[in-house]
Amino acid sequence: MAPAPHMSTKASLLEKYRYRRRLPHLQKADSDLFITFCTAGRRILPEQARDLVLEHCLREGGILPMAGEGARPAHAPRIHLHAVVVMPDHVHLLLRPLRDEDGWPFPLLDILQCLKGTTAHRINRLLRTSGPVWEEESFDHVLRSDESLRAKCEYIRQNPVLPGLVRRCEDYRWLWVNPELNI
Repeated sequence: MAPAPHMSTKASLLEKYRYRRRLPHLQKADSDLFITFCTAGRRILPEQARDLVLEHCLREGGILPMAGEGARPAHAPRIHLHAVVVMPDHVHLLLRPLRDEDGWPFPLLDILQCLKGTTAHRINRLLRTSGPVWEEESFDHVLRSDESLRAKCEYIRQNPVLPGLVRRCEDYRWLWVNPELNI
């Protein structure tokens, strides 16, 4: 028995909101997310590579214009970025996916594929290497309250301090916290 035509259309719409990896990835509309992804094999990123990753995160959040654009982005940002830290072998993001012109939340899958794919390509070009830069899997966690948002932001801020990379979080070059958070 063939599925009804409306069933296949609905299923194809939902496809873009599903991950096919080992960890479950849930996206709740209009919720803040704490995301972590690591370099493949916990490879250490040189400073210039970390610059590229931070720059791309800020561009994706509409903080900086996209490459080759003027002062304003050509497309609307897909995320509201709260905080980001690019560590030598992993990245922490605190963000809220925004909605597209039809009112649907931008899928986290698309956001991370773009972010990881673009930065991997640029890092490989910079380092004259090839192959995976990032682990396929990412960890994401839906935040449940404003208190949780502030706690995760503080965790991101302290991430370079705890291993002794800097004495004060303000001294870490690859950390950005949205001034709206007043932390």
